[in-house]
Parts: sequence; C-alpha cells; structure tokens
Amino acid sequence: MYRYLEDVATADLAFEAEAKSPDQLFEEGAKALTDAMVDIKGIKPRLKRTVRLVESSIERLFYNWLEELVFMKDAELMLFSKYKIKITEKDGKYHLEAEMYGEKLKKKHEQKIDVKAITLHMFEVKQKGDSWFCRVVVDI
Repeated sequence: MYRYLEDVATADLAFEAEAKSPDQLFEEGAKALTDAMVDIKGIKPRLKRTVRLVESSIERLFYNWLEELVFMKDAELMLFSKYKIKITEKDGKYHLEAEMYGEKLKKKHEQKIDVKAITLHMFEVKQKGDSWFCRVVVDI
C-alpha cells in the first residue's frame, strides 16, 4: 500500500508506503515510483530484468533500488509493473535480488511526471512494530 503526500514539497513529489516485510516495502516503493511516472496498469510484463544490489544499510539499499529504477527508465526506457524481490542480510550487509517484469516506454503509456532523481530530503525507511515504512521525496 502506498499514498502520495501533498504539501511536502512544491517542486517535488512525495510518497509513503507501508508493508509487512522489507521485500514488500521495496515492491510498494517501486510501484509508487512507477505509478507516479505513468499509469502502472498500462505496463505489460513482457520483458524481464534482474537487479542485484548490496549496501551497508537498509536505507541505502532502498535509495539505490529506487535510483536504479529511475536509471533504467532514463537509460533503457524500461518501466516495470511486476516484481519478485528478496532482501537478505549477510555479514552486516543488506542484499537485494529483484526480478522485474515490464516493457519499453511507448506512446501508449499515459505519462504523468518525469522523475529525475530520488532525494534524501525527508527520506526514511524503518520498521514500525510488525510493519515496514518508507517516506520518499523525488525530484521532478
């Protein structure tokens, strides 16, 4: 589950997401980011991409995950609508392995905004009781 936040930043877009696990939180964050750019329902899972990332903290891993999605949109014109994500912790590092399914950006996709980057302004990833929570502000 994710929601967009109003009145957080005038030239940017903010969203929050909550999930029962880090895996689900990374998926919800990816969906919120993608749905801000285009109507995610119009992205067909035709092509598969795999991403592997390693970071020293869950926050850095989440930040780099979202940045990777922005990079793939800009460099390859790839957008994704379906994700299989696994987050593990090993030797003090956090590992992400994600299979993503989507297609190339086409004229048929209803474009909303162009996300340029993920910002660190108000950026937050944390566990709250039995749930995981994030807040993200993106530069548009």
